[in-house]
Amino acid sequence: MLTPKKILGLFFVFIVFYLSLYTWNSRTQFLDRLASYSGLEVAGWIIKPGKQAQTRASDFWNNYLHLVDVHSENQNLKKEIDSLRTELAGLAEEAASAKRLEKLLDFAPPPDWSRFGSRIIAHDFGPLGAVNSVIIDAGKFQGALPNLPVITPKGVMGRTFKTGLNFSSVLLLSDPNSRIPVISSKTRVRGILSGRGYQEPLSLEYVHLNSPLEHGELLVTSGLAGIYPKGLPVARVENIFRSEISLFLIIEAMPLVNSGNI
Repeated sequence: MLTPKKILGLFFVFIVFYLSLYTWNSRTQFLDRLASYSGLEVAGWIIKPGKQAQTRASDFWNNYLHLVDVHSENQNLKKEIDSLRTELAGLAEEAASAKRLEKLLDFAPPPDWSRFGSRIIAHDFGPLGAVNSVIIDAGKFQGALPNLPVITPKGVMGRTFKTGLNFSSVLLLSDPNSRIPVISSKTRVRGILSGRGYQEPLSLEYVHLNSPLEHGELLVTSGLAGIYPKGLPVARVENIFRSEISLFLIIEAMPLVNSGNI
C-alpha cells in the first residue's frame, strides 16, 4: 500500500528524472532529432512541459525581480510594434500594386486567409541536421496542415511539412529543399528563392542577366505557388554577380527572419 511518504518520494524521483532528461536534451538535442524518426507527438509532449517551465521561470525572474512596471510596458510595446510591422508590410505591398490591379479586368482576389499563433519548442537544424527545421506546438487539432506558410512579424520563416496531432515541423527558408516564388518590391523582377543550408545566404535563381534588380531590394512572395499569399516579405538582396557561363545572374539574399533568435 502506498503511503503519503512513498507517494511523495515517487513524485520527487519523477521530478528529478524529468529535469535530468530535459537538461540532457538541451545539451545533446537528442529528443529534437528523435522527432524526425519516432514522430512529433512523443518528443513534443516530452519537450513542451520543460519548455513551458523554462519560459515561466524566465518570465517570473524578469517580471518580478526587475522593474515590473517598465518591463511590462516594454512587452506591450513590443507586441504592438510587431503587430504594426505586419500590418505595415501588408499595406505597403497593397498600395504599390493597387494601380496595377485596377488595369486587370479579370483580376480575382485571393481567398481569405486566417492566422493562429504557435510557439517554437525545439530546433532541429544545423550542419548535422537532416533538414533545417523547427518544431512548433500546433498540429492538426489546432488547424495546422502540411504546406501552410509560417510567418513572424518580420516576414516569412518557412512552411509546415510534417504535421502531427498537436505538433508540426516547419521547413525553414535555409533548407535546400525550400523553394519560394518571389518578386522584388521595386523593379518587379521575378525569381525563385532557394535555401543553401544552415547559416548560408539564400539564392535567388532564374533572374536574367539584363534584369534591373537592385542591391538592397526587398523580396516578397509572388503568390504563384499557391502556398504563400502574395506580398509577404521574405528576404533582402545582398549581392549580385554576373556569370560568364550562364544566362542568369548569381544573386544572394538574406532572410528577414532568423529562426535561431525566435
